[in-house]
Amino acid sequence: MKLFRMLGRSIRDAFKSVIRNFSLSLASISCITITLIIVALAIIASLNVQNFTKEIEKDMTIVAFIDSDAKEEDIETLKEEVDKLTNVDTYTYQTKVEVKEKMKEESDIFKTVLDNWEEDESPLKDSLQIKVKDIEKISNTAERIRKLDNISVVRYGENMVDKMISAFSSIEKVTYGIVIALILVTIFLIVNTIKLTISARKREIGIMRLVGASNFTIKTPFIIEGMILGLFGSIVPVLITTYGYLAFYNHFDGYLYSELIKLIAPEPFIYTTSLVVIGIGMLVGMIGSAGAVKKYLKI
Repeated sequence: MKLFRMLGRSIRDAFKSVIRNFSLSLASISCITITLIIVALAIIASLNVQNFTKEIEKDMTIVAFIDSDAKEEDIETLKEEVDKLTNVDTYTYQTKVEVKEKMKEESDIFKTVLDNWEEDESPLKDSLQIKVKDIEKISNTAERIRKLDNISVVRYGENMVDKMISAFSSIEKVTYGIVIALILVTIFLIVNTIKLTISARKREIGIMRLVGASNFTIKTPFIIEGMILGLFGSIVPVLITTYGYLAFYNHFDGYLYSELIKLIAPEPFIYTTSLVVIGIGMLVGMIGSAGAVKKYLKI
């Protein structure tokens, strides 16, 4: 009970301190706001880049063409063999007739050419359209499929896919690095701003020590004050994250320049990002305050 009373008093004192030292508090809140806006934008950008790469990866398909003389039982056996491969997610079997109809729908030129081919003249083959679980293992999976009986040709855009996988991996690492670097810069700026704020009140801390207040009693209101400053500083970044991203998403109809670049749906993305921003603000505020006060509690 005593602990709850002490905590309640600390929260009350923290709010009073924020109001009493309004100009210093405003400086801390402004710094937190500016840096958290940058962090929020970096998080939104990096997660959308990763989402774009994941969507591209999902569309990557291995096409395995089946020998023309393969019998129905051979094809069923082949399907079972493909299904046993650990990296195969799903596959679709298409007959050469289905492939022909699909190609005719895609282009008038194809339609004109293919209509003049009799079924026994068609160079088209039955095929398996195979999706993989791990795109980085697509080359190995394609090689294993190539070795199966009754497979004539395997294609997955080898050169382009390998380059794209390498590029996506680099982009993912770079975006993670940028976000982490910005968070570290944010922590540095906020911590030092709060330290300056509390340094200006070292006399107040000294008086509290002289009247016999314990270190815990002195530190707690300042730590809560730092948390409050972090919370207030995250309000504008959260509003920008929530309403700004929602407006951006609606303006571009969920796509950026092309349907290939699909944006992350606002819900629950904006709420998750907002919680992360609030968490960073409050946590850094508490760390900054705790570190600054600790300096003046040393005997």
